Amino acid sequence: MKIEIFDQAYNVNADGNEEYLTELAAYVDKKMRAISESTQIVDSVKVAVLAALNIADENFALRQRTQKLEGPIRQRMEKCVSMVEKALEQAN
Repeated sequence: MKIEIFDQAYNVNADGNEEYLTELAAYVDKKMRAISESTQIVDSVKVAVLAALNIADENFALRQRTQKLEGPIRQRMEKCVSMVEKALEQAN
């Protein structure tokens, strides 16, 4: 399949999920264009590196939020399992 990012064409293997790959390419293209416009950088390699840093920052922020949520959720789940186990023991 052929995708285009920042006016460059790439042939990539979509493994049957062309819509997803098209969405990813559009996201990267949008990031690169926004960075190019805001910084006035035209060198595609520099723009790509800055876009990669921006996307990595988004990824890390989401990972941190997920970790903050997982702890309390895991504790609640363990408490619920404990309560169910106690109730089952009492029922027997």
